[in-house]
Amino acid sequence: MSEILDISNEMARDLFKVGAMDEITMRKIDALCLPSKPPLRPEDIRRIRAKNHVSQAVLAAILGIGKTTVQQWEQGQKKPSGPAQRLLDIIDRKGLAALG
Repeated sequence: MSEILDISNEMARDLFKVGAMDEITMRKIDALCLPSKPPLRPEDIRRIRAKNHVSQAVLAAILGIGKTTVQQWEQGQKKPSGPAQRLLDIIDRKGLAALG
C-alpha cells in the first residue's frame, strides 16, 4: 500500500473508533486500500490446486464454477474474475480450510 493510502486508512480507522465514521464507510475505505494483486497465471492456478491436493473438478465445485472454467484457466484460455482471483489467493495463502 502506498504511504498516502496507509496514512488515509489509519486516519479513517481513528475516525471510526471515535464514532465519527460509520461501519459501511469504513468498509468502503478498507476495500479501496486493498493491495492489488497481479493476475494469476495458468501455472499459479495449477500450483494452488496441486498444493491443496484437489482435482480440477473438486476445485471447481469449491469455487461454485464449472470444471471447464478451471481447465481454461490452467490452459491460459481464460483468467479468473475478481472474486475468483480473491478466493484463489485465500486458498493459496491459507488453504481450503479457510473457506469452510
